[in-house]
Order: sequence, then C-alpha cells, then structure tokens
Amino acid sequence: MNSRMLSCCSSSLAMTMVLLTCHLIVLKAELQVGFYSFSCPLAEFIIKDEVQKSFLFDNGVAAGLLRLHFHDCFVRGCDGSVLIDSTLFNLAEKDSPPNNPSLRGFEVIDRVKARLESVCKGVVSCADILAFAARDSVEMTGGLTYDVPAGRRDGRTSSSLEALLNLPPPSSTLDQLTLRFALKGFTQEEMVTLSGAHTLGRAHCSSFSNRLYNFNLTTKQDPTLDPLYAALLKLQCPKGDNSPNRVASMDPWSPAKTDVSYYSNLLANRGLFTSDQALLTSPFTAFLVSQNAQNDFLWKMKFAAAMVKMGKIDVLTGFAGEVRSNCRVIN
Repeated sequence: MNSRMLSCCSSSLAMTMVLLTCHLIVLKAELQVGFYSFSCPLAEFIIKDEVQKSFLFDNGVAAGLLRLHFHDCFVRGCDGSVLIDSTLFNLAEKDSPPNNPSLRGFEVIDRVKARLESVCKGVVSCADILAFAARDSVEMTGGLTYDVPAGRRDGRTSSSLEALLNLPPPSSTLDQLTLRFALKGFTQEEMVTLSGAHTLGRAHCSSFSNRLYNFNLTTKQDPTLDPLYAALLKLQCPKGDNSPNRVASMDPWSPAKTDVSYYSNLLANRGLFTSDQALLTSPFTAFLVSQNAQNDFLWKMKFAAAMVKMGKIDVLTGFAGEVRSNCRVIN
C-alpha cells in the first residue's frame, strides 16, 4: 500500500472517529444542575427576577407559568413547543382547544428571553426558561424550591392535534387519567401528587359547567359535587353564559398559594373538574388524597420531586433541536 493510500485511509479513519465521538456525545448528553454556570451565569437570576416582577403585578401569573411547563412537557416532551405561534400553514399547540384561551404567561417568557438574548445570545433555550419559571412560581407561592437540571434544547414542531391527543381533558375518568400519565412514565401516586398543581390558578367555566347544568340525561347537577360549592360556582358561571371571561378559582380558599387545600377540597367534594373528583373513585388514590391533605410538607416534597421528573420527559439535548432566539418562532 503506497503512502497516498495510507494517507487516505488515515483521513477516513479520523473522520469516522470524529463522527462516532459526536454521535456518542449526543447519546450521552444529559440534563445537569448548574448547566449555565459558565455559559450564562446570570440565567437563573434573570428568569427569577422577571417572574417575580410579573408575580408582584399579578399573582395569577404563577399558575400560568406552572401550567405552561406542564402543557409543554406532555406534548412532544419538554421542548418549548407550546410557545411557538401558529402560522398560515400550521395550527400550533397554543391554539389547540386544551390550551386556547386558557394558557397564559407567554409575555413573561418573552421578556425573559429578550433579557437573556441581550447578555447570552443563543445560549439559554426556551424549554429551560419554562422549567426554571415553573420552579420559581412554585417557590413564590409557598411551595418548596428545587434544583432544576437544565440543558434542554428547543423543538421545531408544534401541533394542535398532538396537544389534543396528549393532554388529559378535565372530563377524564380515573382510568383515563392514569393512562395519560402512565404514557409519560408516571405512577398513579405521582399523578395524584402532580394533580395538586390545581391548588393554583383559575379555570374557564366551559371546562366544568357540565357538572352544574348538564351532567347527564337524568341529572342536571353532578351529585358528587358539594351543593353549597355548586351554588357558588353557579354564581360565577351563569347558565348559558359562554363568555371566555367567565372563570372560577381552582381552589376558592387560597388560589394563589401552593398548599394542600386542593386535597382538603376533594375530600369535601369540592373538586372543580371531573378529573379532580375522580381521584376519590379508587381506594388507593383516595388514600393518597387523604394522606396529602394531612401532611403539607410531605406533599410539597413529593411535588418538587415529581416536577423534576416531569421536566425530563422526552427532552432534546446535545445537538438535537435548537436554541430559539425568539420563543414564538423557530430559527
């Protein structure tokens, strides 16, 4: 074999090794706590600062940011796809019936992204911003803080249909809920734990009004709903009024506080959604509801752990996806 052939073989071998190395890096890339310590050391501070400013102006934004992260992760994984705007040729997740008009907090993410791009251009992903903002929202409303492993990359696809197929509707039975969460890798206990996020925020009347006025062919009002609570809801959601401005607090007693009153409400038959009250329809999940209602700190610990796990669903890392410069538009 002459020297020219040896040189070609060596070059080919070197190129193969480079490709294999890159492939292994992609395979081994994992989320890490402190991911931006060197590339953008102020990232978490900037995100928290913007969330806090928004929260002081409107404490309901915390529930919105928490829900954005959940609705992002349950569709295509935690890839920021819920933030992408629809186009003439594509109806995006944010405009799917489970999300529109109920999702909120997009403008907070926009402000965070603009600040980050001004100091660390092209570094911090929109998916990571959502994960950090959700953590900060939990902390600001009285929940336990937790470390957020980062390094997510942003997806380039957003589909209204996929949101419809993956997000559990408020009318879900226990079996339907269990299946939706199991498909994302969660146990039934983790499902009950994460359902406690409904201690924050509000819901549009259209998502639960069937329990008040049109439950089934023989009963107008859901018999599992506490009558006094139902009367309160009817004042907030008059029959036939389908205005998108008509809303009710998920937890009427402490709607801006991360606490276990959600579970106490369930035990008193004051769960807002059918899917909330469904947690009492099996002995095991009913036991978990009761356990959480009695131990605020235990639930908050379990909730923090479940949030970390949720933030790892089907993430893009390494060279996959991209880091969007504008969270609403793919690069």
